[in-house]
Amino acid sequence: MSLNRFSSRLTQVRSQVGSRAMLFGTGLTESDLDRAQVGIASMWFDGNPCNMHLLGLSEAVKAGVVAAGMVGMRFNTIGVSDGISMGTAGMRFSLPSREVIADSIETIMSAQWYDALVTVPGCDKNMPGSLIAMARLDRPALMIFGGTIRPGHHAGETLDIVSVFQSYGEFLGGTRTEAAMNAVVRHACPGAGACGGMYTANTMATAAEALGLTLPYSSSTPATDPRKLEECARAGAAVRRLLEADLTPRKILTRAAFENAMAVTMALGGSTNAVIHLIAVARAAGVPLGIDDFQRTSARVPFLADLKPSGRYVMEDLGRVGGTPAVMKYLLEHGLLDGSCMTVTGRTVAENLADLPGLTEGQDVIRPLDRPFKPTGHLEILRGNLAPDGAVAKITGKEGLSFEGPARVYDTEESALAALERHEVQPGDVVVIRFEGPRGGPGMREMLSITGAIMGAGLGSSVALITDGRFSGGTHGFVVGHVTPEAQEGGAIALVETGDRILIDARTRTLSVALDEAELARRKARWTAPPIRATAGVLLKYARSVRSASEGCVTDA
Repeated sequence: MSLNRFSSRLTQVRSQVGSRAMLFGTGLTESDLDRAQVGIASMWFDGNPCNMHLLGLSEAVKAGVVAAGMVGMRFNTIGVSDGISMGTAGMRFSLPSREVIADSIETIMSAQWYDALVTVPGCDKNMPGSLIAMARLDRPALMIFGGTIRPGHHAGETLDIVSVFQSYGEFLGGTRTEAAMNAVVRHACPGAGACGGMYTANTMATAAEALGLTLPYSSSTPATDPRKLEECARAGAAVRRLLEADLTPRKILTRAAFENAMAVTMALGGSTNAVIHLIAVARAAGVPLGIDDFQRTSARVPFLADLKPSGRYVMEDLGRVGGTPAVMKYLLEHGLLDGSCMTVTGRTVAENLADLPGLTEGQDVIRPLDRPFKPTGHLEILRGNLAPDGAVAKITGKEGLSFEGPARVYDTEESALAALERHEVQPGDVVVIRFEGPRGGPGMREMLSITGAIMGAGLGSSVALITDGRFSGGTHGFVVGHVTPEAQEGGAIALVETGDRILIDARTRTLSVALDEAELARRKARWTAPPIRATAGVLLKYARSVRSASEGCVTDA
């Protein structure tokens, strides 16, 4: 079988003289025109620790592709630093960037007729953007995660980005001086790599590995570990095998593969963002997947990982005790993974794991199944008169399983944070932040600034928060996001008033406000949708096309 079945449209068709002339201009030789061309999509940019090293990784990938007898063609696409934009209007561009990334990879690959794809992502939306593009294109492809950051250290504390956000709450609460807060800020991010806990980047990297679209250990090898460059070098041979076998993403992205990804996400305590991202990837792959599938997985897979944000350890620690393959091997041995799923190695999950070591004896990063942190998963799908189309709660069990209190309502994250600074938020309150959904934001911002400040202020166990926006994977506490329908669409969250009693119950999986249908109907009759905040550009286009959080916030028709 020819390995250059796409690129040959440019290199082998006699009339494509302009194509060949320009390819010669890039430095290709006559013999190169007979080789497969591999697109290498790097999400490199200088302005983010998660992404600043990816150009170097893409160079190593290209060298491996050339060594495997193919042509490597690097190109770049965008990224957004969630950590830098958090708490600002800039965060509204984060989730839309997922679509821009997927669209741009699809555009380059299709326009340039590349035969295969390697993506090199770093930050949160890079991974799902890459996976969506792979599924749409369905050409041989694999992903290389840029790797996790190493933790920072100062004055006896082990630090990461969540430590920074919580330090501000500690400052507000009077338990940390401004100088001590600034020391945390200075030392929390020591270099390259994605935010270190089981936050969204590491969640989506482990999910991608469980899906079978990375080489083993990709998600748990730190960014600055020499093994990450070795992984990049091996990618060329792996892609060649995929081309020879015509093994494409849609042959890997089966329903069972998504079940595996959800299982690993539950066991590791992954981000709520996994829900919208995996639904979006599944849609691109033509696999039915919805929020209720996460609830079914949560019912059968316990929460096992002592990883930040709710635990003690970071991703580097998981790598030290066996990494993602060791976790997958443990789940497989106990019937919680499907070992028959194919992967980009050309072997099944079970075959990949058979000769790999399991969890290090005596480790305490991953608990045994008979002693979990929670006997079910930490992600719960809630419904009720506040979220008839669903909401996603992140409940590890440490917060309790239910919460009831009076609503304290804010229409933006900034106004909620200002209220916290004024000490307006009191123990027992349910903070409601609305008009932050995919259309109402627009862009469905993450809310680590406010949740981190609540935790740091000592209110994490006494205050709940619900929103039609999103949470960072670094969020912990009693939080419920992705409330649908969102406020902009006239969902009940738009009708809540300060003082209304709200009940959140993970046992019955309900999210409700203590108002009868008649009162909700009266309020709805008086309600008028505010204008969309965006009046032009990317965010207006996004608001016009995006679907609800329960549908993965996809923007396709």
